[in-house]
Amino acid sequence: MRLEKRHQASPLAHVLAPLGAIAFTLLISALLVLWAGAPVGRTYGLLVQGGFGSLFAWSETLTRATPLIFTGLAAAVAFRARLFNIGAEGQLYAGALAAVAVGGVHDSAGWALPLPLLFTLMLLAAAAAGALLLLGPALLKSRLGVDEVVTTLLLNFMALLGVSALLDGPMKDPTALGWPQSVALQPELELSRLIEGTRVHTGLLLAAALCLGVWVLMRFTVLGFDIRATGANARAAAFAGVATGRTALLVAVLSGALAGLAGAIEVAGRTSYVTLDMSPGYGYSGIVIAMLAGLHPLGVLAASIFVAGVQVGADSMSRAVGVPTYIADVIVAASLLSVLVATLLTQYRVRLK
Repeated sequence: MRLEKRHQASPLAHVLAPLGAIAFTLLISALLVLWAGAPVGRTYGLLVQGGFGSLFAWSETLTRATPLIFTGLAAAVAFRARLFNIGAEGQLYAGALAAVAVGGVHDSAGWALPLPLLFTLMLLAAAAAGALLLLGPALLKSRLGVDEVVTTLLLNFMALLGVSALLDGPMKDPTALGWPQSVALQPELELSRLIEGTRVHTGLLLAAALCLGVWVLMRFTVLGFDIRATGANARAAAFAGVATGRTALLVAVLSGALAGLAGAIEVAGRTSYVTLDMSPGYGYSGIVIAMLAGLHPLGVLAASIFVAGVQVGADSMSRAVGVPTYIADVIVAASLLSVLVATLLTQYRVRLK
């Protein structure tokens, strides 16, 4: 059995591929639900209802989707240039800590800045912190050929250990009764609610605007062309005159900045301070979202809402039918694998020898 490259994929194949991936995912998940002794139809119904069946469900889904959009964009941009950024989790925490350093600790320094300027500086500090955390691995790759997968992954643990040290040290909130958390932001710096009585905040609008902005950048600018060319074939792009080294560094800055903004928006929109359990793996989930979206910036928006809805719906579904919430991880992982295989089959056909 071998794979043979298709000369041109039919439009019908592009339609049937995602539908087949969804059907396969539902089938695999149904087998696990049956194994747990729960009715499949009711379990899926509760999953959808818990994630999308009411205003409260939608608000929780969109709240959880907001940081996922940022980390999904960070992974999509980097992967498009074949810079495999696995460190969005650490970059998120670096951005959150930088945001609190500007928006929370500034009182003790006696700063007197206008709130709009202070909020802008807070976001810029978060973006810079995330960008710097990825710039090192990008330089090591371009100068010395060091694998960025290893360096960015290890930097996650280094960043979390650094955050832990700061939360137990100079940035610890003295009013937290010994709990390791940072000082809180000024209330005036927190994001306003889009829907009163819910946790959906204006960070969602910024995330959606960034999806559109990154799509425009990738589709209509010279830098976007350089990124796509570098990702398609770096040697050919360099031969054609693309500065692949400079492009990789710019991609690292953009990807790290997006992940750092995820931390700032999460602090300003939901938590108000930094803790070690602030992120339940948003950085790693961003990789899955980017792949589900086919590395398309606008697809990241839909993929983030899908993943967030499955996670939120699994929580309520688990309480009703007794199926473990880990079924959400299985659904997301099976969706990713199914989409990858379906995409492969649209480009190649299987031939039997």
